[in-house]
Amino acid sequence: MASIRRKMASGIFFTAIAKYVGVVMSLVVTAILARLLAPEQFGIIAIATVIIAFLNMVADLGLTSTIIQYKNFRREKLGNLFSWSLYISVALSVTLLLTAPSLSSFYQQPALTEVCRWLALSLFFSGASIVPSALFYREQLFRNLAWRSVTAQAIGGIASIGVAFAQGGIYALLIGPVLSSAVIFVISYSKFPLPFYAIPSTKLLKSIYRYSGYQFLFNMINFFSRNADTLLIGRILGMERLGQYDKAYRLMSLPLQNITQVVSPVMHPILIEVAHDKNFLRKFNEQLSFVLASIGFPLSVYLFFCAHELIMLFFGDQWESAIPPFQALSLSVGTQIVLSSSGAIFQTVGNTRLLFFSGLASAVLNVGAVCVGVLLGKSINTVALGLSLTFSINFVCTYLLMYRVVFRSTAANFFKNLTKPILWSAGLAALFTTYGRLFESDAHYLWALAAKTLIFLLFLLVVIRQLRLVKAFHMLDGGADRR
Repeated sequence: MASIRRKMASGIFFTAIAKYVGVVMSLVVTAILARLLAPEQFGIIAIATVIIAFLNMVADLGLTSTIIQYKNFRREKLGNLFSWSLYISVALSVTLLLTAPSLSSFYQQPALTEVCRWLALSLFFSGASIVPSALFYREQLFRNLAWRSVTAQAIGGIASIGVAFAQGGIYALLIGPVLSSAVIFVISYSKFPLPFYAIPSTKLLKSIYRYSGYQFLFNMINFFSRNADTLLIGRILGMERLGQYDKAYRLMSLPLQNITQVVSPVMHPILIEVAHDKNFLRKFNEQLSFVLASIGFPLSVYLFFCAHELIMLFFGDQWESAIPPFQALSLSVGTQIVLSSSGAIFQTVGNTRLLFFSGLASAVLNVGAVCVGVLLGKSINTVALGLSLTFSINFVCTYLLMYRVVFRSTAANFFKNLTKPILWSAGLAALFTTYGRLFESDAHYLWALAAKTLIFLLFLLVVIRQLRLVKAFHMLDGGADRR
């Protein structure tokens, strides 16, 4: 299984390049726009982004993971799926154009009408890119994906900054996603020019329904679970508080996504080659979870203790209200990083049905926490605390379910592997607490951030050196080698 190791390493390397270049560009663009635009404008875009994300999910219909899973699909079948995705994208884009005034009226934000109409273009290009983009993953073209991602983000970011300095107002937040999605479509279709059929096959859709259907239902459930906070805060607590909450959530998500989205997209296309070997998959999962926890749990501590400095650095004084929800959300970063790899295991073994029911349980918990925070607590801080709690509960439940049903074994060894990362994180928290009592009160936030970052990096270096996490990663396929 040495080939699995090489493919994983190569895929993660190129995906990491794209993600980490992307996060730098995103931070630069966000830092500039946050100083030129008002929180209310970000709140409006946050609402529109949730709507677009939902429609993008509908356009996907679970096709991305299905194309990766069914490696025997060739040009004719792929062309049929591409044709269906084009029809669906056009229908959804037109629907958004027609319903934009109603959405604007519901949120009592007149500007939302024009925002949704512009983003209908982004929706079309994103939907049209689904099948060609999935082929990049199926063929394991991670180098090409990295180049495509960086190019699209750079073009969109430069355009956004240009419009902002030209006093384009909220349009600075629109031009980026529209241009980025168009660039991704052009590059993807140029690489995989699939045929278009005026009357695509319905028989093909029926043949993949069981796999793609549950994947689609999971995506839908997960969407509402992840976006209920934005929808309810915007409707009940107002756009200004939504803007503050959205900034906290997005800043928390940057390190989260740029760790999880380096590993998770690579797993399914590569692990499908050993989907029959449950013993290998179980050992792979435990080794990978140990590595992710060793990075993610200390990262949660770092974000919690650096909340004030990070908000001040990236967004400025006007976003001070985002500090408490950011601290609360940061508590869940570690568990979310580990949990992010679980979906690929369910997909690899072909059990999207179990993935759906796991997502359903998570959605009930998350939506319940949001409702309590918004309706009873009436505070974005309460919402953030509730979500951190439910993310942790879902983490435990998901892995208990995975080990019981997929691996037919106990999860004791999995949870035992997390003991050391938890203890290390507690030690890091003690260091930050000691630093705060001794030095922090008189320090400028930039000096404080620099000192805390140095402590975190040195601590992480010690952990990596002592436990040789790099070696642990190379052992990810060791279970199969020892069969």
